[in-house]
Amino acid sequence: MAAAFAHHILVHSKPSCSVFFISSSKNKNGFNTLLPFIHRRHKSSQTTLAAATDSLLQLGGVQISKQDVVKDEPTNNVPDLIFTKLGLQLHRRDNHPLGILKNAIYEYFDTNYNNQFQKFDDLCPIVTTKMNFDDVLVPADHVSRSYNDTYYVDADTVLRCHTSAHQANLLREGYANFLVTGDVYRRDSIDSTHYPVFHQMEGVRVFNPSDWNASGMDGTLYAAQELKACLEGLACHLFGAVEMRWVDTYFPFTNPSFELEIYFQEKWLEVLGCGVMEQEILKRGGKTDNVAWAFGLGLERLAMVLFDIPDIRLFWSTDKRFTSQFSKGQLGIKFKPFSKYPPCYKDMSFWINDSFTENNLCEIVRGVAGDLAEEVQLIDNFTNKKGMTSHCYRITYRSMERSLTDEEINELQWNVRDQVQSQLNVELR
Repeated sequence: MAAAFAHHILVHSKPSCSVFFISSSKNKNGFNTLLPFIHRRHKSSQTTLAAATDSLLQLGGVQISKQDVVKDEPTNNVPDLIFTKLGLQLHRRDNHPLGILKNAIYEYFDTNYNNQFQKFDDLCPIVTTKMNFDDVLVPADHVSRSYNDTYYVDADTVLRCHTSAHQANLLREGYANFLVTGDVYRRDSIDSTHYPVFHQMEGVRVFNPSDWNASGMDGTLYAAQELKACLEGLACHLFGAVEMRWVDTYFPFTNPSFELEIYFQEKWLEVLGCGVMEQEILKRGGKTDNVAWAFGLGLERLAMVLFDIPDIRLFWSTDKRFTSQFSKGQLGIKFKPFSKYPPCYKDMSFWINDSFTENNLCEIVRGVAGDLAEEVQLIDNFTNKKGMTSHCYRITYRSMERSLTDEEINELQWNVRDQVQSQLNVELR
């Protein structure tokens, strides 16, 4: 739930990197219209990444093969490209910007809460739909449950959309103060701040009646004040002495709910979402007489600001010109760009149908071009007298490490065009 805040914030405040449930491109037609596309695309992607064919991973103490994740069934929409990201766990690398940031947050909580917070950063990202949605009160008809937004392993299993998927289990197991960090997965747009795999951290702190009785406040007010004090301290720990402000907001899983903003580099930056946990979630976790606070943040979003990293794809780079710039414990070292290679723009126009969604288009582009796809942008659309709607998308190709040749770009674009036409059933113009 707590990490759900982060996802919710990001979707409504581009540019920023993705965090919780609410989709930036809604599925107007529900799940069923996407199932034929999912089935076709899965079959066509089997040869996309040959290196992933016989992979075997160890995730959260469980051994998982590719066939456990990329299945030949209608409800599965996990492509090979996403499978190759499973198990990389960038947040567990101490010399990586995400690992450095995670450890800096750990340091704050260890110091200020006397090591009371349990830390989890290796929980398996394959979870049930109950864990991912029901346990954090996501309505049955919520858009985040659609195949357009979420990667489904099967009808009852997903790649977690947020680290909050583990919250109910941890509460039931008796944990009262904990931080959960992990890689999360969402079908999303293609640009410098959005990627289908990103990383979140959530924090939860549970209070007993004895904690707030002596204060003269009720439990909700006590938890809200303690939450704000905690997160203001965290913001100072990460960003230094900055101006802050609290914004009242709405989340379905907390009441009251807040967003914390800081004035940093001459603009207001949303840092995280938080609130006092809905009592129903605590009850489901077996804590009927307690109150709790929770927060969630996106690691990429903060790391891009703290380290001056301009493109979210760089977090996945193995180029030593990137990786050698960062060292364990060195928070906020400013990234020094290496040679920026030229972009190549390719436009593609087609008549859309009722089941078309931009997320499906982006999945095809990523499946063909991988991280060579820098951006997919709608640059024109119109509806003719017959009621047919045309979209024109500009695809930007650029490598972070080398110049692309005309020949390989043209091959990528032709492959994209072929797959868009065959898999999305659109008419190219």
